[in-house]
Amino acid sequence: MILRLVPAALSLAFTMSVFAADPAYDVVLRGGKVVDGTGNPWFYGDVGVRADKIANIGHVPAGAGKREIDAKGLVVAPGFIDMHAHSDWLLIEDGDAQSKIRQGVTTEVLGEGGSAAPWKGKLVPHRIAVSNRTAMIVTLTDYFKTLEESRIAVNVVSYVGLNNIWQSVMGQSFARPTKDELEKMKALLREGMEQGAFGLSSQVMMPPGSLATTDELVALCGVVRELGGIYATHIRNEGLGVFDSVQEVIEIAERAKVTADILHLKIADEKYWGRMNEVVALIDQARARGVNVQANVYPYTRGNNNLASIIPPWAHEGGRARMLERLRDPDTRTKLKQDIRNGIAGWYNHYTAVGGDWSRMLVSDGNKYKGMTMDRVMADLSKDRNPPPDPLDAMFDLLIASEGSVGIVYAHHTEKDMTLALAQLWCSIGSDGSAYAIEGPLRRGNPHPRNFGTFPRVLGVYVREQKLLKLEDAVRKMTSLNAAKLGIFDRGLLRPGSFADITIFDAERVTDHSTYTDPFHYSEGIEYVIVNGKVVLDRGKHTGKRPGRALKRPVKH
Repeated sequence: MILRLVPAALSLAFTMSVFAADPAYDVVLRGGKVVDGTGNPWFYGDVGVRADKIANIGHVPAGAGKREIDAKGLVVAPGFIDMHAHSDWLLIEDGDAQSKIRQGVTTEVLGEGGSAAPWKGKLVPHRIAVSNRTAMIVTLTDYFKTLEESRIAVNVVSYVGLNNIWQSVMGQSFARPTKDELEKMKALLREGMEQGAFGLSSQVMMPPGSLATTDELVALCGVVRELGGIYATHIRNEGLGVFDSVQEVIEIAERAKVTADILHLKIADEKYWGRMNEVVALIDQARARGVNVQANVYPYTRGNNNLASIIPPWAHEGGRARMLERLRDPDTRTKLKQDIRNGIAGWYNHYTAVGGDWSRMLVSDGNKYKGMTMDRVMADLSKDRNPPPDPLDAMFDLLIASEGSVGIVYAHHTEKDMTLALAQLWCSIGSDGSAYAIEGPLRRGNPHPRNFGTFPRVLGVYVREQKLLKLEDAVRKMTSLNAAKLGIFDRGLLRPGSFADITIFDAERVTDHSTYTDPFHYSEGIEYVIVNGKVVLDRGKHTGKRPGRALKRPVKH
């Protein structure tokens, strides 16, 4: 009798243990419209998250999640990957990454001309306050460690910036590097990539990046190819030299046999507006013969740079202090004015690109002129001066008073050109922005609206309103396309085994609110954001969780 009861008792115990067990998933997203990042058509389904990974997609049994989120009426997508971002130091100031999380961004890709490291050789180590101490950044390892110690809400990817390795070796000199000096730059690039950087980034429009020749960039990209990385670049000239500049990127990619990504592809000179089809043709022709050149854009027609970019490249030799000396010298001013007004062969001139129209330049810095167009600034600077000064003299004076730096938003490209680029299969989304906030210490200056609205703007304006893009393709451009460029294959898609970076939004309501003159507004319609399995945005409210990580490229030899 006792022996016959044992199986029954064991069965009862097993049944009770099943019901007593923890739910199978930490989070379950119920009944959403799943857009998985591949570009495939959406489908209705559940998503089960366990720890930091996606564990199930499709049907998840009722009651299987510790937390269940009703996603009915919402789109469930991979977390957005911002392919071009500048939050390197802001994330250490405030790891909440408010303006990015509220756009649905779960990973930021950092680096253009400069990167957070290295700071070696002729560069002084970078120091930054972290909590109650000062961190000294020399290498990317230092930077990644500091990021994770300070805790961040988003994941971070970094390149090695050309400016860092160039100036570590050459300092502020405009001299040509010797063979030995180029080898030192290659060694610094290699070190950075072995520490986790995903490749080389450059800004070759202005010094020091513009000092690098095509051959030198090909040589550096040889290291990138060897270690399995990518070359990302702000091209030499987005205006009258745009075709030659795009062709240079193609040549670098072809000769070095690397993937190249053109940052914020645009035609930024009114004389060439309407010719984006020719740029697209150059890239398509290169891709047809096997050269992997791609691009990204932000969905706006104004760019953000510095008033000092109007100063010709030769005047920057020796650094900011030497530039200011030149601005103070009356004889040098004469030559500066001549070069600014007439241009220099091969130099992208912001002044002539906007037709010398000061009203198409908006101050984005936090000085007393923030949010004002430069024509109004010029009027103020000329007040009570008879005769009024040459506007370029007034600009020089403003730069001197501002220690050589004034952030400017330039109205220099068109909607037609931008949308043509955006629609291309190989063109992804990158904000060229930083993680600001609408309150606290990160509410500063008059930043470009792309810092707050890039990704919701694509979904609201170019998917829902203009129907330029299908929803599935827009999501692909924000997720798996960027991941594939970088060689990251466990993020950017919703599939079991991938990391649980997920953005959930209302496709009927998602939109941006930030403007050029009133930028401090978060977007709406992004309801939930999950980073590495943790809910960071919950019904539109930031939870304060900071589960982000420094993502490091696997070392390839």
